[in-house]
Amino acid sequence: MQREFSFVVDRSNHQYAPTPWEQESWRVAALDWVAEQLAARGLRTSGELSVRLRPWSVLVRVPVEGRDAVWFKANPPAGAFEGPLTAALARWVPGQVLQPLAVDAERAWVLLPDGGELFRTVLSREPVASGTWEELLRRYAGMQRALTPHVPDMERLGVPSARTADLPGAFDGLLAGSAALPPEARARLEELRPRLADWCAELASLGIEDTLDHADLHDGQLFHPAPGRFTFFDWGDAAVSHPFCSLRIPVAKARARYGPQVLARLLDAYLEPWAAPGRTAADLRRAAHLAWRLSALTRAASWGRTFPDPSGSVPGAEQSSQSLLGILDDPPFA
Repeated sequence: MQREFSFVVDRSNHQYAPTPWEQESWRVAALDWVAEQLAARGLRTSGELSVRLRPWSVLVRVPVEGRDAVWFKANPPAGAFEGPLTAALARWVPGQVLQPLAVDAERAWVLLPDGGELFRTVLSREPVASGTWEELLRRYAGMQRALTPHVPDMERLGVPSARTADLPGAFDGLLAGSAALPPEARARLEELRPRLADWCAELASLGIEDTLDHADLHDGQLFHPAPGRFTFFDWGDAAVSHPFCSLRIPVAKARARYGPQVLARLLDAYLEPWAAPGRTAADLRRAAHLAWRLSALTRAASWGRTFPDPSGSVPGAEQSSQSLLGILDDPPFA
């Protein structure tokens, strides 16, 4: 049954990005689904919907009578795994991720509860010691370790595989598809190919198993509802890869806020849960050094998960090429 909703739309700087929201039949079906899921729980919407449209998602904040708002998210086909993955993570690592209210895997829709305050909001409101970033990285690493046995399940759910041993092939595919690369940049990447293969072989030899890489873990992708509590969400860029590939984004964000002097403590906090007999601190730091560069590959690949453009153009192609160039960057730590 079609319901009437009022909404305000935020497109940011993506004014002409294609999304299914522009299709009335899709929009009506999606909002009806949200209302049906709420009604099944004795709830109903109240007030204006806030719609955020991006090339990689449709996100709708839905006010609900008598309780916190809920969030509807629609992914493009290449990111359809996010809803089922989020539901699976809630079973595998409860309390560390959001528990979806409903998932429609076929249509790539998910309905999520409100997770409390974003870490970004906390940072903007009050001073936060760098130790808080250390704690969130330590907890995230512990969650990654706990998820290692579930890697085959993740891949069956459709989570993209970017296993360490396969990264040279992933690089080749990304380079071949990066039409936006200037000739000089392409030549530098082609010249890097033998070294990249060596890095991957060395990283694999250090014995740290592939697991879930969030691939975009910044202060707007986790909730910090209370001291000592963190809730990780937004898995649309995720991949099965080397866990240390997750370091690049949060460390860069913390470094920009506190300065380079925090790097050693952040790295130690993240690496602590990975300590194991026969695995030295030098081994872990070397793995982090290698994975920092290789993380550019999963970031570049994630830009391919956008809504198809009827014009035939490829949204995100330029951003993917820029991300790929990140493999040329030296890590900010030894």
